[in-house]
Amino acid sequence: MQLIRGLQNLKEQPGCVLTIGNFDGIHAGHQKIIRSLVTRAKSLGLPSVVISFSVPPESFFGRPKARLSSFRDKHLFLESLGVEKHLLIRFNKDFSQMSARSFVEDFLLGKLKMRCCFIGDDFRFGKDRQGDYSMLESMAKNSDFVAQKVNRVNVNGQRVSSSEIRRLLRLGEFKMAEELLGRPFAIGGRIMHGEKRGRAIGFPTINVSIGRKLSPVLGVFAVLIELNKKTYQGVCNVGKRPTIGGEKTLLEVNIFDFDKNVYGEHAKVLFKYRIREEMKFESIEQLQGQIAIDANITKRYFASQ
Repeated sequence: MQLIRGLQNLKEQPGCVLTIGNFDGIHAGHQKIIRSLVTRAKSLGLPSVVISFSVPPESFFGRPKARLSSFRDKHLFLESLGVEKHLLIRFNKDFSQMSARSFVEDFLLGKLKMRCCFIGDDFRFGKDRQGDYSMLESMAKNSDFVAQKVNRVNVNGQRVSSSEIRRLLRLGEFKMAEELLGRPFAIGGRIMHGEKRGRAIGFPTINVSIGRKLSPVLGVFAVLIELNKKTYQGVCNVGKRPTIGGEKTLLEVNIFDFDKNVYGEHAKVLFKYRIREEMKFESIEQLQGQIAIDANITKRYFASQ
């Protein structure tokens, strides 16, 4: 899949079938849109294009949300769904002031030569969120493109949305979150060198770079770790480590029965069960005792599955 970083790197296209959105997490609703997009593009013999944002609009307007997926994971998942081109736009002041009509006429039609556009039933775009499916449908009547609305997806009576998945993850409702996502919730990242504090207290950890200031999960969890094509069990802490005065949100995993040098490798951590909130302890000894309890809870959880 071709990655196009920014409008300045976009060359005029011979035509395409496209969709636009944040696609955070690429949940079951997003997957429905993207599969429809890929199918239509193949039937027309045109490239399929997904337009997303390197800086989400919410972050630009000062309302950042915890991301469900890193850019790397989103990009790879789009590729696995058969998307041919991923156009990444930086949402900035100039872009935020573009009217919805100009966005369609100058950009989607003028540069991309859009032949068909798939959007969710609640998607909005353009300055002051003036653009929606109705506008696209109206403009399509006088232009050579088709607007296709994809209705919302419900799972067990619950509408699928990134906001609802974040709520479920905060509550530790991982099974329901998995149903809405269409796969287990996971955080992937490169294994980094840490401060070796875990090893010093008898619980060595791998430190996974999560690359985000806000995490959709915080606390202590039973997890599976996919590493070098193998799967391990472990206990994970996501937080600032208040007992030792930490300030940055980190993801640390104690992998059971594991003692290998894996710095620089990519790991995927799959969240299965929420054990507790992160706590500040009065001493390292109290922390050691609680980690041992957390590990035992995790082992019992996996033994029961």
